[in-house]
Amino acid sequence: MLVTHSEHPVIHLAMTEQEQISVFDMFKIGIGPSSSHTLGPWRAALSFLDMLRKHKLIDSVERLQIKLYGSLAKTGHGHGTDIALQLGLCGYDPVTFDVNAVTPTIEKILKESELMLGGSRKIVFHPEKDIDFLFPSRCRFIQMH
Repeated sequence: MLVTHSEHPVIHLAMTEQEQISVFDMFKIGIGPSSSHTLGPWRAALSFLDMLRKHKLIDSVERLQIKLYGSLAKTGHGHGTDIALQLGLCGYDPVTFDVNAVTPTIEKILKESELMLGGSRKIVFHPEKDIDFLFPSRCRFIQMH
């Protein structure tokens, strides 16, 4: 995730800390047709918030941009990855979040172009521009001799 910070134009925060998980952490029911494309990104967004808090950066974030690659970029929009990321960035818990609140919450973010980062800091956020699905739109073939 790319963060615009008030003191520094851009800060790249790489999530390098390793976390041990069990098979029971991977197989959970989540929103969307593919929980692997929602629950994982949702938890990644929550981990990102934890990292911002740990480094005392959350209160200075003005904007952020998310770049998705691979299968998350190819099928993530249809599988709800973008929705899960926004809910995670708001600080909602994927286990306790009311599924009936998903659509109104996402519609509010889209309408207002704002997101409550971690539930406490309002930032400018345009989902259609700030979530970038980086996947080639076509298959490329290269002739080899």
